Amino acid sequence: MPNDTQNPTRFALLRIPLFRLLAINLAIGAVAAMLLVGGLLLLNPGHLRELIFADRAPGVAIGLLLGSFLITFGSTAMGSAIMSQGRKETDGSGGGGGSRLALKPSRAKAR
Repeated sequence: MPNDTQNPTRFALLRIPLFRLLAINLAIGAVAAMLLVGGLLLLNPGHLRELIFADRAPGVAIGLLLGSFLITFGSTAMGSAIMSQGRKETDGSGGGGGSRLALKPSRAKAR
């Protein structure tokens, strides 16, 4: 009788926190890319949908459009997740940390 437990090496990469973070954010970027391509085809700006489907192979054009948006949005989501890792939990005051310089009003000299 085969062992019914999961293979421990099967999902070993998902146990690494950094890889899991990147995979989740890549999926978020991919969903955003698919929604954008679907929205572009639905709204048809500049007769884009008509131009794509007038071709003999519209799948190539849609694949290239979707692929470029997947790379763009996936890498943006992954990059923003990596860059936000260094933030410390604060009281929620927002901002980029550090002290803020107060702007002092200055009088403009008359010409």
